[in-house]
Amino acid sequence: MEGLLAYTIRRLLWAPVILFVVSFFAFSVTRLGPVDTVDVMAGPRADEAAKDRVRAELHLDKPIYEQYGIYMKQLLRHGDFGESQTIYRGTDVWEIIWPRMLVSMQPGLIALIIAFSMGTLVGVFAALRQGTWMDPFSISTFLLFQSIPVLVSLPFLVLIFVVRLGWLPAIGWGGPEVDIGPQTVALGIFSKHIILPALALSLPGVAGVARLVRATTLSVLGEDYVRTAHAKGLSEVAVVGRHVLRNALLPLVTVIGLSLTTLLEGAFFVELILGIPGIGQLGFQAAQSRDYDVILALVLIVATAFVLANLLTDLAYTLIDPRIRFGAQQGE
Repeated sequence: MEGLLAYTIRRLLWAPVILFVVSFFAFSVTRLGPVDTVDVMAGPRADEAAKDRVRAELHLDKPIYEQYGIYMKQLLRHGDFGESQTIYRGTDVWEIIWPRMLVSMQPGLIALIIAFSMGTLVGVFAALRQGTWMDPFSISTFLLFQSIPVLVSLPFLVLIFVVRLGWLPAIGWGGPEVDIGPQTVALGIFSKHIILPALALSLPGVAGVARLVRATTLSVLGEDYVRTAHAKGLSEVAVVGRHVLRNALLPLVTVIGLSLTTLLEGAFFVELILGIPGIGQLGFQAAQSRDYDVILALVLIVATAFVLANLLTDLAYTLIDPRIRFGAQQGE
């Protein structure tokens, strides 16, 4: 327990350093970009005096390090990501991002569940059928989906399930709505709107998970304790369930942990093509409109989620494999 605590503290101490580097770099890029935020806000007809007043009001007349200090002070003390300057002028950035984030998380979560569930089953199946035609066939089938970009596969899914069969809605986002403060968010996870984006996002990821699970399963199948379990007369299901899966899925924890951050990123092409009001669509609009505070907030949120996911992933290793030790036990 002491080793785990020491390891956790060390990782937590590194987190602020990493986030500082990422945040300062992202802040500098948004403030020193080729297009001046004030020019975008004021428009082409504004005189220089008006632009100078706006620049002073937003502290953009100060050195970059002072601007960064002011921004981070407001963020850390009050959770203030600033205001949208172009898309939703005058609206708090967090009020814009939070509902969009909840929308993007829904198809992303379903896609992750489908990809990892199917990938695990296919990977274990292929490993147990090594040397037969079913091994390469099962992996190759999903490699086909992985080789096709979402930008290409999604229109085909729309053609089949929307145009030809008429089973699914073409675009948009719907479902029962829930209040989140002053706004509402549609729970598309309980409607047909979730099916197309979930399929488009999950199918390309099945092959990668399956190949990883197959490789780790094959390595575990050759271990002594697996042969001993077979020698004791245990059934194939018992050996795989009790001894193989627990150790074979250990490397998959890292992939799952890092994949969780994609729930906050949204899917750029999927949201644009299907008209889903998520983070991906918002990021595209912010880049087009030079809404730098929105872009900066998106970068900071995803970076923080990535660092935390790394930490939680490492700690989750101990729950799956008790042989892993931290800190003092490593020294021993």
